[in-house]
Amino acid sequence: MIAPLFAQAPLFAQAPLFAQAPLFAQAPGLNGVPLEGQLLFIGLLFLGTLAISRFSIQIGIPAILGVLLLGLAINIQSLNVTHEQAESLHVFALALLLFYAGLKTDVKTIRGFLEYGLALAVGGVAIATGLLAALIWLLSSAGGNQLAPGLSDAMPLGAALLIAACLGSTDAGATINVLSSVRHLVPERLKHMLEFESSVNDPTALLLFGLIVGLFSTSSSGASLEQAAPVVVMLNGLRNFVQQVGGGLVIGALFGYVAKFVINELAHDRSQLLIVAMSIAFVDYGCSYFLGGSGLISVYITGVMMTNMIYRQADINHESIQEVLLPFNTMAEICIFLIFGLLVNPSSLLPALPVGLITAAVLMLVVRPISVLVFQPLSPFRWKDSVLVSWCGLRGAVPLALSYNAVDQISHLRGVDPGSVDALAHNAQSIVFVVVLINLLAQGLTLPRLCRRLNLISAPPEAVG
Repeated sequence: MIAPLFAQAPLFAQAPLFAQAPLFAQAPGLNGVPLEGQLLFIGLLFLGTLAISRFSIQIGIPAILGVLLLGLAINIQSLNVTHEQAESLHVFALALLLFYAGLKTDVKTIRGFLEYGLALAVGGVAIATGLLAALIWLLSSAGGNQLAPGLSDAMPLGAALLIAACLGSTDAGATINVLSSVRHLVPERLKHMLEFESSVNDPTALLLFGLIVGLFSTSSSGASLEQAAPVVVMLNGLRNFVQQVGGGLVIGALFGYVAKFVINELAHDRSQLLIVAMSIAFVDYGCSYFLGGSGLISVYITGVMMTNMIYRQADINHESIQEVLLPFNTMAEICIFLIFGLLVNPSSLLPALPVGLITAAVLMLVVRPISVLVFQPLSPFRWKDSVLVSWCGLRGAVPLALSYNAVDQISHLRGVDPGSVDALAHNAQSIVFVVVLINLLAQGLTLPRLCRRLNLISAPPEAVG
């Protein structure tokens, strides 16, 4: 049986794979520092993220990029954080991010472009994943540490697809953050579309990741899928995929009604909404996991259900739930970038730098524009609006968090030489990191200038092309 992504196996690896060439700095830890000193360090660190976020917005780059660069600059090598602990923190953060993304999917704000938004969020991710995977497969060496055009020394197709799936989703928070300085130049309807697309394409990327894992992993008995009948491989992969998706959808929908009951019967004050929302999200995730579904899909669906329900108390609605959860969503996103920056050893990124740079350039200049252009016939927006949409493909927290799972899954992929597993896993995560860094930097700096040149408010937001 093929190991599914979200059920039998945890979302992230349970053992570090970087024994020979670690992506994360190895260090003795903070055991010798008093607890008071550790609290002082954590407090100063988060105050630093606040300061760097403010500075980042002023110069026109995403705040989360500033946080990532802060972590890289500090690059503490004495943090008592293991690979497994970092993965657990990212599971926690990713569950909150997906839950909040569901809460941001308000049906009332997407009327008039629902079909286009879904096509862009689902089909766009699929197209981007396929094109990026083909590029990485054809240009990268088997270990991902150098450019090697051709098929003689190509990266295994499954590994290339996993890397591409990690990079499939865009980041609404980063995009809106960058556009905040020129928000008066962007039609409100277009901003709603960008938020909707970015919210929906997160679970889409997760589903594609799970499907790829199911189709390219070795069997539970250890036999390579290359030795199994192709039909059996395909059926097993699709069966696990459907189980994950179906279980996540059903459990997520049920917990939407559970959340409504709990809010109506137990939450008598808005101050209790935070406890209710986080409790529902985590119980939902845990139940889905143990029942064989995708916990991340489940929490997203629950968020969507909660957003589009009417509650007994007039002052309790999806907006008030979003309001109380926003600080925790921001904290989760900051933690993903900060921990990654603190633990990554910059020098270990150098082998994957050529592949990462080429992948980032093609993603921004070719892949994202194509994935938007394909669905232009469905678009109710003008061509100028679509130009902005194609350049609003910022990658953020979800690709970095998914890269942890890619590290674990690469060791189970068919066609991967056991002797090169460590190096390939290391370079795969490095490629994702480099692409996210370059993408946030290049598009973050240029988005405000593009908005001014496009002059999108010259016509009413409702105008169609």
